[in-house]
Amino acid sequence: MTLDALNHLPQPALYTALQQCCGSHAWVEKMIADFPMADKTTLLDAARKHWLACTPADGLEAFSHHPRIGDQPALHKEQAGVVNADTAVLQELATANQRYEAKFGYIFIVCATGKSATEMLSLLHARMNNTPDEEIKIAMAEQGKITHLRLEKLLA
Repeated sequence: MTLDALNHLPQPALYTALQQCCGSHAWVEKMIADFPMADKTTLLDAARKHWLACTPADGLEAFSHHPRIGDQPALHKEQAGVVNADTAVLQELATANQRYEAKFGYIFIVCATGKSATEMLSLLHARMNNTPDEEIKIAMAEQGKITHLRLEKLLA
């Protein structure tokens, strides 16, 4: 999709397109208020600015729109690094994801692009040592990276 096409979408279609980049209603509403966008840089700057203004509750809403790292439906999309992982690593990811979710109350969020399953598993284990306050900040920063990449792909 081009930026011009995005700028001319009717509001319901624009909402849907933006929500596919970030599942936070507050973020999407803030973004819609800035349309039309002058250029790609303006779009990406607005996305970053509005995400940084979001609350942890907005983050939790966005996280709820993600598949778990290692879930089969996501493997051929943003989690391509997991596609060729062996069964033992996938099982360990599933177990670690469950422990993470039990501890923090939401799924493990990481910008998976370019990362192998082993790298993501290592990050997951390391982040288990964080406090809830530390972890929500890290997860929200990761969501910001994911949103940026999804916007880039939307306009590709």
